[in-house]
Amino acid sequence: MPAEPFNGVIDISHHNGTVNLQKASENGIVGVVQKATQGQTYVDPTFKGNRTKAKNAGLLFGAYHFGTGADGVLQADHFINTIQPDESTLLVLDLEANPQGPNMPLVEARAFVTHVNEVTGRFPGLYSGHYIKALLGTQTDPVLAQCWFWLAQYGPTPVVPTNWPTWTMWQYTDGGQGPEPHSVPGVGRCDRDRFNGTEAQLRTLWTGANA
Repeated sequence: MPAEPFNGVIDISHHNGTVNLQKASENGIVGVVQKATQGQTYVDPTFKGNRTKAKNAGLLFGAYHFGTGADGVLQADHFINTIQPDESTLLVLDLEANPQGPNMPLVEARAFVTHVNEVTGRFPGLYSGHYIKALLGTQTDPVLAQCWFWLAQYGPTPVVPTNWPTWTMWQYTDGGQGPEPHSVPGVGRCDRDRFNGTEAQLRTLWTGANA
């Protein structure tokens, strides 16, 4: 039988306030994905501090970019220049509806992930839920299909777009909606994520191998 999904990842941003990642690491969390950037200029004010906290706690660390309607290549450059990733930094594009302005269209999402691959040698993960399902419908996208898929869905059963054979990570709760557990010691209620495999496989993904 396949292994149970590994529930040891959280994703955070400035909305989570001050976090104690050492305490989180002592309570089953092994990886944290932090918001780094948005659009062409914004940098999350908690990014650098939380990266240091994660490293000091021995956690796997990743960074995500919230996509907007601006030029995808310029957004990718802003993301990479801000985070200065090494081989152990998990990279993710957050593709969802933008409440503050134009949404990122498919053409700019493709440009973003392609440029990240050209610069770093690996495609980022793609985080999305209803938005990518609405954009693709029953169609497929061969460029975005090269990204491992991180599903956002706060229900009991993950439903994956036809563009991917399965989910790699699943954000099953935002700390309020979705299945339990919702909170993490040291962080409180937060976005929690299951990995579709073992902890060892998660660590392999994190070091640059596509799932």
